[in-house]
Amino acid sequence: MKSRDLTTIMKAIIRHACLIAGCISIAGAAEKDKPVYRDAATHDQLALELRKMQNRDPMKNREAVTGEDPSKVNRPVDLLEQSDIISFGGFATLVPKRAILSVPDNYRRYMTLDPKARIIGWADFLSRNRGWISTIEVSRIEAEGNKPLPEETSEQIAKSSNLIVATHRGGPISVLPLKQPEEPSIADQEQP
Repeated sequence: MKSRDLTTIMKAIIRHACLIAGCISIAGAAEKDKPVYRDAATHDQLALELRKMQNRDPMKNREAVTGEDPSKVNRPVDLLEQSDIISFGGFATLVPKRAILSVPDNYRRYMTLDPKARIIGWADFLSRNRGWISTIEVSRIEAEGNKPLPEETSEQIAKSSNLIVATHRGGPISVLPLKQPEEPSIADQEQP
């Protein structure tokens, strides 16, 4: 035989051996990945588990709550009662009461809801009306009335000819009146 024929036969044998070895390793991997089968639970086993769960039911041991029904005491109020309306150009938006810090006389007519107006979110309404609405960013402490607005802010509100809305992190927020510190009572002053 020629050496060329011998090499061809050897290559064929090696290819065949590699294919067989690959099939064996694939078959071994398939046996490892076989799912584990279990017996299905019987009716008696399921009934026993149900009885165990019913005995541990936390709702049976619950104490009755006394007092007023929270769902009746904390009734939600109407959204429109809690909001001021700004309407202009066929669009309207709602902002919380006390969020509008200044309304010049020429903008008072925009503080009512036009029946044909489409209600949109604050951000969209503000972007459409940037020319006549200004915002002033306030801190949470200032909005709660625990700290006065800075003097520069108060001056800016007084000088502005725009409608001014208080915002916190970009969204409108109510600004409560400044809380007055409580004066000490006579009994507190007499103690050393």
